[in-house]
Amino acid sequence: WKQSRRELLQCLEGFLRALLTGAPLPGPAQPGWQRFLGCCRREGLLPAAEGDAGAASRPLVLLLDDNFYYQSMRYEVYQLARKYSLGFCQLFLECPVECCLQRNRLRSDPVPEQTIQLMASKIEMPDLRKNTWEQHSLILSSSDCISEDSEQIMNLLATALENPERPNQEDTEQKEAARAICAASAVHQADQGCRRVISEAMQDAKGKNVLPSEMKSLAEELNKLKAEFLEDLRQGKTLKTQYSDPAASVISSFQHEAINVVNKYISK
Repeated sequence: WKQSRRELLQCLEGFLRALLTGAPLPGPAQPGWQRFLGCCRREGLLPAAEGDAGAASRPLVLLLDDNFYYQSMRYEVYQLARKYSLGFCQLFLECPVECCLQRNRLRSDPVPEQTIQLMASKIEMPDLRKNTWEQHSLILSSSDCISEDSEQIMNLLATALENPERPNQEDTEQKEAARAICAASAVHQADQGCRRVISEAMQDAKGKNVLPSEMKSLAEELNKLKAEFLEDLRQGKTLKTQYSDPAASVISSFQHEAINVVNKYISK
């Protein structure tokens, strides 16, 4: 069920992208994709033939009829609505367990009763105070006929359509801030590592009798080289090496170049 729900969301996103942006419908990446498209065409959501308007010419409400017993399941749908600036709302039908069991017994193919009891223990109702994304939610009793609640349902749909979700700018800003922190940390690590390389290179040069007058020039050249490597790292320019960590990659490349510089002074 988890995989089926994920496949349905992927199909739904492909449909929304095509409907909203005019992009071509994706290929049948999911097993149920063609069945999904067939349902959309039968409901007039997609043009059945060339020249048909499909759903683009009128308001569209997509109903996902599922138990969505965890809030995290419903949040995935909300994220999709937010990504494409669509309205989002929830209709939660509250029903006593005994009533559910009675209705299940009347089914032609009833599910095991322990499944219903387990579902009742796990289900998470919308929490409007805790989750701001669930603000457009309506909880109704489904133990009786709810025809008198149709006005509330229509008002819920109208409110969601008139107030589409907006892409979360805070998430974007937080991600950018996190990237900046990671970049600064990588530069700091690379700087410390390159300093150690320079110290070791200077000790090596001294041990191989590089003249004191040349030692100063060597130190200046190595520090200039270090500054160039760190600036490239700040700009996101790193060499491809065996290391996936940017700081380790810079230190490794700098060490290789530093050895060449030291050898140049030793051979003088």
